[in-house]
Parts: sequence; structure tokens; C-alpha cells
Amino acid sequence: MKSRRDFVKNLGAGALFSAIPLMAAGHKSDASFADRWSFVGVAIQEKGYHIWCTSPIIDDKGKIHLFVSRWPREFGVDPGWRSHSEIAHYVGDRPEGPFQFSDIALQGTGKNTWDRYGMHNPAIHKVEDQYVLLYIANDDYHQPPHPANQNIGMAVSKSLDGPWKKINGDGKILTPPSSPGYWNYKAKNGVVNPALLPYRGGFLLYFKSENAKMGIAIAEKITGPYVQFPAPVTANEKRIEDGYAFMYNDQVCMLTTDNDGILKKGGGLLWRSEDGIHFNSYEAGFKLIDEYITDISLLKPKWFYGSKDRMKFERPQVLMSQGKPAWLYVASGCNIYGGDSTVSYVLKFNNES
Repeated sequence: MKSRRDFVKNLGAGALFSAIPLMAAGHKSDASFADRWSFVGVAIQEKGYHIWCTSPIIDDKGKIHLFVSRWPREFGVDPGWRSHSEIAHYVGDRPEGPFQFSDIALQGTGKNTWDRYGMHNPAIHKVEDQYVLLYIANDDYHQPPHPANQNIGMAVSKSLDGPWKKINGDGKILTPPSSPGYWNYKAKNGVVNPALLPYRGGFLLYFKSENAKMGIAIAEKITGPYVQFPAPVTANEKRIEDGYAFMYNDQVCMLTTDNDGILKKGGGLLWRSEDGIHFNSYEAGFKLIDEYITDISLLKPKWFYGSKDRMKFERPQVLMSQGKPAWLYVASGCNIYGGDSTVSYVLKFNNES
């Protein structure tokens, strides 16, 4: 059987990974990364809307832009996110806010297209002289065919204010594979949670798929084509999701949720890799909400999604500064202040050793 490295070379992107040592299995239990986050407060709240994914970027003038998935609260958390989610753009002068609504970056087409409904999971990046916005969508939010009909798209723009142009005409860049030998063939939840990482002259696109594991697709150009690796990149038997990829201490890192308790049920995991393909090493990435706020019961929290025994963060997205994590933007099914809809939160990282 061919090795993983041989497979990557056969993609025509072998220069990305040649002569890179593979990581041995194992894990860390040290929680120092999770301990270094401190809760700041609400990043985005919008009257009449549920707020979920929040992806940050700094522009050339130092302003902070957040690309957020939101939908009218009248449709509920579910099916609202599947049927009416759109990607909204907010701008602020500081990472902790306040942020003001700017514009709608992307919406479902409402037509007979793969992205008719549920623009969700925004991930914003700058690549060379253009901005790249990744997202997911679906063509029918009813169950079934949802969630198996979720795919990943990409749009580009010269400005964070748009307009956004979908690549390849329709924007679609990744779907579940057509080969039955692949780990996520006919995946029950499609491909979601896009996480992009420019790496050694190419691009790594991480995603969640079958059995709540993370996979990878690789391209030499930002717009693709992206070729999937036939096996997952995370060695997890319990569910994870919501990956965010970044370089830290000369390693490829991925921050995910820890849904079922690989280390702590409802917390986060920081996965590390030497080659971007093997993520067998992990530690605590972030804690539960009530571990950062000791007097949270006084705030009269209200749940819209998830279990009350897990006051958890979801959809972690990191704002880097000078090559280090600086701020963390997260969603939650719990509004800790008792408001009438979900909001996104922001935490600050202590980079002092």
C-alpha cells in the first residue's frame, strides 16, 4: 500500500511535503494553552438575529473585520441556520469591539443551485493581493437530504467590503469524494467547517466530514483544484468539529471542539502536527465557559442550543498577531447574559511565557 507521502506526491504537490518527517502517535494532557485564554465579553450581538460563526481578519489600516453567520431568530436555531443563514460583515477599531454592521457578504441564491440555502461557516483570509472567503451551503435544508448535501465554496474579492466573486462560476470547491475507498465516501454530513492554511507554497484545506473527523484537501493554487486525501488527518474515535488551522511554534496547529470528552467533554482541543497531515498529538485548547467566568450563575444564562450540562464554546476562530494567537472568537448555544438570541464571544490570549 502506498504511504501518505507517496499519495501527496502523486497529487503533483509533492514539493509541499518532501523531506518532512512524520509525527509519532501520542498526546499531551497539559492544559497550558487553554489556561492562557481570558474571557473578554460579547463580540457580536444583533437585535432580531441569532449569531454563530465569527471569522476575524485585520486590514491594512489596523481595523478588525468579522465575517459572521447570522439568521433571523424567528426561524429558531434549527432549522434557521440551515435555511436562512447568511454571512454578514462587521467592522471595529479594536479586537474586543465594539463592532458595527457593514454589509451582507454572501446569501443563499434562492435558486436551483448547490448553495440555495444556508450560507454558513465563514472563514476569511488574505492571500497575496486578494481576500478569500470560504463558506458552506446546501440546496435543500429539509432532512433528508440535509446534512449530506452540504458542500464547501469559495469567493474572492480585492476588498473586504466586496463585491465577492464566486470562483469557477458557482463557488463550489469541495464535495464528498466519489471513490468508495475514501474515508468520507457518501458522508452523512457532507463536507463542512472549512479551515484554510497557506503552507510551503501551496494550500491546505481542512474540513469536517464522516464520523466527526477532520480531513484535508490540497491545492497548489488558492482557487484549486483541491484534491482530497483518502484518510482522515485526526486520530479521534470521539466526535470533534469546527477546526481552525494556524502555524504556531513552527508546527501546524488545529483548534477544534471536544464534543464527547477526548480530554474534556464540551471543551476544546489543540491538535499539533509536524507535516500538516498527521494530527496525533493534542492538548486542551480552551475550557468551558463557566471555567472562565466563576460567577456566571448571577448572569441568568439562557440556552438556545445544546445541553445545559455543557456550557460550551463552538466554532473557534483565531486572530493572529505577529505569528502568535492573540484573540479567540467563538459561538455558543448559551447566551450567558440571558438575551433573546445567540451571540458570539471574544477571548484574549496571554502570550507571555
